[in-house]
Amino acid sequence: MSPSSERSVALPVDLHARPAGRVAQTAARFASTITIGTRDKRVDAKSVLLVMSLGATAGTEVTIHADGPDASHAVDALGDALESS
Repeated sequence: MSPSSERSVALPVDLHARPAGRVAQTAARFASTITIGTRDKRVDAKSVLLVMSLGATAGTEVTIHADGPDASHAVDALGDALESS
């Protein structure tokens, strides 16, 4: 069983093209399977279009989940990227 990690983040800005691109680029650096989601929907964090499809706006709480060898590092990096957007 591979390790997993999870973190929730309240978005400081809308998850439009630029922040979604930053999320996808950050996620692509990791070997783990990474998802990001809202209460209603969860998507592959390595796809900028899927991240944008969440339609998450400022103040929305999103959850980042990763499974794999670098899961905790991936979740931390994505959480930091979202919080600094």
